[in-house]
Amino acid sequence: MKEAIVLYPAAFFGHLISMVEFGKLLLTHRPSLSIHILITNQAYAAGPTTAYIASVSAVVPSIAFHFFPATTLPPDFSTTSPNHETLAFELLRLNNPNVHRTVTSISTDHVVHGLVIDFFCAAADTVARELNIPCYYFFTSGACFLTFFLYLPTLHDNFAISVKDFDAPIDVPGTPPIQPSDVVKPLQDRYDDAYKGFLDSSLKMQTSAGIIVNTFEKLERRAIGAIRDGECVPGGPTPPLYWIGPLISSRGGDDGRSPESLTWLDSQPRGSVVFLCFGSMGVFSVEQLKEIATGLERSGQRFLWVVRSPTKDKDQKAATSEVPDLDLESLLTEGFLERTKDRGLVVKKWAPQVAVLSHPSVGGFVTHCGWNSVLEAVCAGVPMLAWPLYAEQGHNRVQLVQETKIALPVDESEDGWVSSEEVEKRVRELMESEEGKMVRERVLVMKEEAKAALSPGGSSRSALAGLVDSWKRE
Repeated sequence: MKEAIVLYPAAFFGHLISMVEFGKLLLTHRPSLSIHILITNQAYAAGPTTAYIASVSAVVPSIAFHFFPATTLPPDFSTTSPNHETLAFELLRLNNPNVHRTVTSISTDHVVHGLVIDFFCAAADTVARELNIPCYYFFTSGACFLTFFLYLPTLHDNFAISVKDFDAPIDVPGTPPIQPSDVVKPLQDRYDDAYKGFLDSSLKMQTSAGIIVNTFEKLERRAIGAIRDGECVPGGPTPPLYWIGPLISSRGGDDGRSPESLTWLDSQPRGSVVFLCFGSMGVFSVEQLKEIATGLERSGQRFLWVVRSPTKDKDQKAATSEVPDLDLESLLTEGFLERTKDRGLVVKKWAPQVAVLSHPSVGGFVTHCGWNSVLEAVCAGVPMLAWPLYAEQGHNRVQLVQETKIALPVDESEDGWVSSEEVEKRVRELMESEEGKMVRERVLVMKEEAKAALSPGGSSRSALAGLVDSWKRE
């Protein structure tokens, strides 16, 4: 029978992309494999998945997508959690019968070597056990957050208070100390339903067949070492760790045309443009958008800025539903587009990020620190300004700014506000200062290390071979 691997991503666009890229990587190492990807309905609007899946299916026929029927929350479901991750955990748990049925069907004519699940999909661990199939975790974030994730049960047992009530930075093996406010929001409150979901996932991960993480050794050497040496699970088991990155997608749902943004970049001087993009979900209030516009204008730098329609809630940093499309003139400072038209371009919603970062005119990247975006910048050799908005992005900023030193920080007030003065100062610093030059030099070195990691004999290629070899030993 044909050999197969089943991949089960969470229903978030960024998580799907990196899981698909992992499937592609497996096929380069073992072309005879059959890759099966399970697709659930989304907990909320999280990106143009339909177009993306269609593009992958057309190019890689060895990857089969299995679409689950729509799952809805039962009428009696209730939660006091303000975090959308709570809904994601519950919907994924309700999909366990679909997972069981689909994997059983695949197993009728395939030898299934493993069920590889997103850390949001921990409920499916029981399905793998029932079917006697090894369960692996695919961690879509970096090792810097994985250290915290694995260490969470230790923090939970050692302290009777929530992270939000800590009055000092938190020490976690393998990474710099992290401020409690930088910890991913659902993990700040030990009584939150989302926290309980993450804690359960961390405990199940410790007894899995292995953890696959989208990073490479030179980017996160200390974090990888701490996990591998068992420091993040003191007194307990740490499964084998496979760092197989950097995995990035060359396409992100585009329609194949050459976008306006790339045409505009063609006419700009080399290394002169600051690219501002905050992922498929990052949003700001109208007031914050105007502040960014003022800072950009005062900086005097060339810029390409991807703007999403704003949220009415100034505290909301991630779009959990489609936002009505608004006119750019009404969103930004009056006259901004006209005054900056000779050195800046503002586009709505989307730009081909990998292509933009790889363009020779781009010299800096203002990013929300989503892990896919970080890896794309590293692979393009573009230095970053780190402006985290949601999820584990605060952890990523600590790694990028303090540990790897390939980004400069954007400092916000306690309520998350970033002033126009801060935007102006940091953009200039990245593009003009000696410190910005040093960050640029370091990220160019890391770009070469990323290439080496996935080359024959490289650390990530060797880790992938170790993962595949583990299937032979079963």
